[in-house]
Amino acid sequence: MTGVLPVALENATKLMPALAHLEKEYVGVMHLHKDVDEDLLKKVIAEKFVGKIMQIPPVRSAVSRRPRIREIKFFDVLEKDGKDVLFHVACEAGTYIRKLIHDIGQALGVGAHMTELRRIRAGCFKEEDSHPLVEIRDAYEFWKEGDEKMLRKILIPVEYAIPHVKKVFVKDTAVDSICHGAPVFVTGITRIQKGIERGELVAIYTLKEELVALGIAKMSSEEMFKRKKGVAVRTDRVFMERGTYPRLKR
Repeated sequence: MTGVLPVALENATKLMPALAHLEKEYVGVMHLHKDVDEDLLKKVIAEKFVGKIMQIPPVRSAVSRRPRIREIKFFDVLEKDGKDVLFHVACEAGTYIRKLIHDIGQALGVGAHMTELRRIRAGCFKEEDSHPLVEIRDAYEFWKEGDEKMLRKILIPVEYAIPHVKKVFVKDTAVDSICHGAPVFVTGITRIQKGIERGELVAIYTLKEELVALGIAKMSSEEMFKRKKGVAVRTDRVFMERGTYPRLKR
C-alpha cells in the first residue's frame, strides 16, 4: 500500500492517539476471479457493502479475529476493465480493505482479491498536501546545512491535525497551571464548542488558538456553560512547555 501517512515529530507524538480513529479514503484495484456484469457488481456493493457492515479481521492481523462493525461511507466503481475494477472507498478507521474486497468477491460468488491500494486521505490529511519521502529527505539534508526553508514548507502546526477534536478555550491566567498538569476548571474557561459529551477527548486552547493540551471532558458542553464551579476537563497530554506562556499581571 502507498499514500498518505501522518507523521508526528518530538512533542507532537503525544497527538497520535487523537489521530488513530480518523476516517480513511482509498483508491485501489480489485481483481475478480471471474468476470461479472458491472451492474450486478454495483448492485451487490450498494446493497451489502455500504453503511454499517460486519467484518472479521484477516488471519494476518494485529487484532483478535472477532466480528466487528465498521462503516463504509461509500464504495464507488470508477472503471471496469474485464476482471479488473478500479474503486474509490471511504471508510471508518480499522476497516481492512483487503478483507472487504475478498468479501465482495464471496458475495458475488466468483472470488476477488486486491492488487493495488493507495490511501488518498486520512482525516484532514489529503494526498495533494502530502510530500514524498525523497522531498522530505532532501529538506532534512538542506536543514543540516543551515537552510530550513524547504523543511518549513513541509512541517505543519500541531493544531492543523485535530479539526475533528472539539475545543475549549481557557483564560491566559489558567494556561500555566494546565501546563503543569492541573485540570481545567469551569472558572478558567472563556469559550466552549457545542456538542462535547462526558468522557470525550477535547482540545484545550489559548485565546490565541494555540494548543495547550488534550484532556478528557468531565462535563458536557451544557454543564460547562451552566455550572459555576468544578472540574470541566481532566488534563491528559500537555503540548505547551511550562513557563513559556505569559501570564497576565494582577
